[in-house]
Amino acid sequence: MILQMLQRFVESTGFANLFADPEWYKTLIMYVIIGVLVYLAVVKKFEPLLLLPIAFGMFLANLPGAGLMHSDLFYDEYYIAKGLILEGQHVPLGLMVQEVLSEGGLVDILYLGVKLGIYPSLIFMGVGAMTDFTPLLANPKSLLLGAAAQFGVFAAFFGALLLGFSPEEAAAIGIIGGADGPTAITVTKQLAPQLLGAIAIAAYSYMALIPMIQPPCMKLLTTKKERMIEMHNQRPVSRLEKVLFPILTTLLVVFFVPDAAPLIGFLMLGNLFNVSGVTERLSKTAQNELCNIVTIFLGVSVGATANAASFLDWKTLMIIALGLCAFILSTCGGLLFAKLMCFLTKGKINPLIGSAGVSAVPMAARVAQDVGRKENPANFLLMHAMGPNVAGVIGSAVAAGVFLMWFA
Repeated sequence: MILQMLQRFVESTGFANLFADPEWYKTLIMYVIIGVLVYLAVVKKFEPLLLLPIAFGMFLANLPGAGLMHSDLFYDEYYIAKGLILEGQHVPLGLMVQEVLSEGGLVDILYLGVKLGIYPSLIFMGVGAMTDFTPLLANPKSLLLGAAAQFGVFAAFFGALLLGFSPEEAAAIGIIGGADGPTAITVTKQLAPQLLGAIAIAAYSYMALIPMIQPPCMKLLTTKKERMIEMHNQRPVSRLEKVLFPILTTLLVVFFVPDAAPLIGFLMLGNLFNVSGVTERLSKTAQNELCNIVTIFLGVSVGATANAASFLDWKTLMIIALGLCAFILSTCGGLLFAKLMCFLTKGKINPLIGSAGVSAVPMAARVAQDVGRKENPANFLLMHAMGPNVAGVIGSAVAAGVFLMWFA
């Protein structure tokens, strides 16, 4: 009796579960990757609010025998094997929720917020409440820079197609170039959920590495004379413009790209809370408590999709490489279009602000400011760069809507 109890105890330990897997070494490799992400978040302070929950979510998913995450609950194949749906059918969301609540672990339940599209939209509401669209309203031409910076999204999409990825997978990979984590998660969870862990980690890692990735591109594609260009003060923006902007932007974008509604709608709702002047409490809640809570749930549940079996394969390496290419090409697209605008305006626009067309707010704008100040200490590009930066948020959401319209 006692020996049987001891045997059961030994067999139930994490050690036994780990070494019962013939590919146990992959779990150890995952621990090394998790350690690198924790190091980047804690020591280097690269996007710690996102990388740390993601890294710990990966850690929870790769604890042998813990059973906190069961990714198969979110795939049609699981329900076909159980005879709950027929071959070729998609599992109804109601059935999936019921199965997760009865068979899933804690993280499976949290992941429902990703699968149902709740977390990314709520994150966008917080981003909207924190974002000042005044620089974009003061200089509407910067919207073109946000659009130009989506070049990497579509270049990586076609590159992924050429490398043998399906159109749905290629779209999920391409959206990394938008430098927007919630957007990447929204597209991936609908089109290629099996790639969610790799794409989320690539997207947030490259966002964190913007100060290292962008400056070499900026110096390669601009001259010292261009980087020294000083830009004049922007025109004042009225309160009426600020209030009308989120409403009219939602109408315009959704009329053309209805699939962008969840992201654009909540982004602009958060901004309307901020600029209306009558919902300060809601704006602060969206910026702080709600955004922080959702960030924890989103990071942990997305990180938990990166288990050793699905994460450590050739596709992950290709996704990381293509994501880097997408990010660089998006930066270059914005820079080159800004150079064209500089030429057409006879030197009134500093091309550095084009690099801020990616939607990593406000980090990309700060990098443009820092590079400009190194060349000319009298240069103040931050507010000018914020125009393309916030335009990039809109641009990435529109690109996501286009992909969803094509493939969802």
